[in-house]
Amino acid sequence: MAKKNKNIEMITGDPKKAIVKLALPMMLSMLLIMLYNIADSIWVAGLGADALAAIGFITPLFMVLVGLGNGIGAGANSLIARYIGAKNYDQANNAGLHGIVLSVIVSAIFTIIIEGFMVPILQFMGAGDTIQYAMDYSYIIFGFLFIFVYSGVASAIFRSEGDMRRATIAIAVTAIMNIILDPVFIYVLNFGISGAAWATVISATMSCLVMSYWIWGKKDLFLDLSPSNFHYESSMMVDTLQVAIPSTLENIVFSALAIIINSMLVLAAGTTAVAVYTASMRIVQLSMIPLIGIGTAVLTVAGVAYGAHNHVNLKTAHSYSIKLGFAVSILLGIIMFVFSTQIATLFSYTEASAALSPQIATAISVLSLFVLAIPHGIMSSMMFQGVGKGIYSLLITLLRSLILETVFAYLFCFIFGWGLPGIYGGVVFGCFVGGTVGYIWAKFFIKKFTEISIRKYTPQKDSQ
Repeated sequence: MAKKNKNIEMITGDPKKAIVKLALPMMLSMLLIMLYNIADSIWVAGLGADALAAIGFITPLFMVLVGLGNGIGAGANSLIARYIGAKNYDQANNAGLHGIVLSVIVSAIFTIIIEGFMVPILQFMGAGDTIQYAMDYSYIIFGFLFIFVYSGVASAIFRSEGDMRRATIAIAVTAIMNIILDPVFIYVLNFGISGAAWATVISATMSCLVMSYWIWGKKDLFLDLSPSNFHYESSMMVDTLQVAIPSTLENIVFSALAIIINSMLVLAAGTTAVAVYTASMRIVQLSMIPLIGIGTAVLTVAGVAYGAHNHVNLKTAHSYSIKLGFAVSILLGIIMFVFSTQIATLFSYTEASAALSPQIATAISVLSLFVLAIPHGIMSSMMFQGVGKGIYSLLITLLRSLILETVFAYLFCFIFGWGLPGIYGGVVFGCFVGGTVGYIWAKFFIKKFTEISIRKYTPQKDSQ
């Protein structure tokens, strides 16, 4: 128990140290996840531009899939962290179990919905000639939705108590297995694009089995998730969903953004432009891993600080994470810009995809600015999720992505006539403006929380 107690001491102590200690393993976890996503794209790229474009059409839907698990996980993480901050460990246990129950219910509902409407969804997205590839991949992935939803919730439970080591190991199992299985299923067994889907499902299943063993086999978490500790509380479900629903909707917003951008790309330059953008955004997402890692750490640290009514730690966590985020993003943006040509060759290693290389290099050069535009916005959103204000985070995302990024992309491409670079530039500029609004809102919230904390929880000296 000593190690797990140290985890609790860490997330309730110095927020700067806690963010670094939580963020580093999370960065590794996200890196591994992104590597196996990129591995999918790289191996599928060998099947030709149509297959790679199909992955581009499915990616927005896959973001929704992952968002279901991450959304419920964020809700459970936030609630558990707040109970830990308030030293109410019985309710922290119950919150974790509520998150797992929600993962079962939600995944069952959405599996039926998505599988039933897959063809019209793909047609609406404009999949065109790539629709068969997209169907071969998507039916398998979405048929095993529970695996991905449960994985997101279980991982969040480990993070909520500061146990990043095992959360990282579980994700490493998924990533390494997927990278190994991809070429085997796609080329050796000749399953084609369906092989990439099966590799992903099998790898994620192994991760779930490992985490389940730690939770119910070894039973050595700080939290006790024995079924006997589950006591249904509608208020706890609502509290979890107040973060889970907005967080999930944020991923749907990102998916809607991707669908809209894909439509603009098709109008501007055909389906090949979707393949180029898909490959480029894989690299952008890879560069965003440190920012997502820091933001995920902020969620836990902010939740603990909010539950403990510690306004100093909340303010420190928010401001420090933004400074750290900008420092990291500047370095990564420079690397992306300087080595854009070399990076592009990863997606043009066969004759079928060689022509995409210069276009991908151009896209990466412009989109390298994206990682510089997002730190203040993402840290503010994650802080809001940590304190249980998921709707605030959602509103920031709606403004930044669905409104500003799409509006500026359309203006720059079609009104100003800048073509494809205009779409890339519009996405970057819209992200920066929306993030700035979110940052100002977060500062205002922290100021109000500070005033309330000082008034209610600071001992008052007796008047003389």
